[in-house]
Amino acid sequence: MKIEVNLYATLSTYKPDHAGANSWIVECDEGTSLAEFIEQLDVPLKEVKIIFVNGVHASEDDVLKEGDRVGVFPPVGGG
Repeated sequence: MKIEVNLYATLSTYKPDHAGANSWIVECDEGTSLAEFIEQLDVPLKEVKIIFVNGVHASEDDVLKEGDRVGVFPPVGGG
């Protein structure tokens, strides 16, 4: 399956060089959970706070479908 992914803020350091500031396409197997997908990206799950799939908040146990758009965010502080 082809999944569009973008890593935000401090997680952007895990992006491949060809992605630049943009999202990129990642291939994964059918039945892949978000946790498995994030591990496939070599992003430590302990660094992930919020995950969106197609603009909707999702959990690590959710299973991806062909063409999903995934956004992954770290904990964010501010004031």
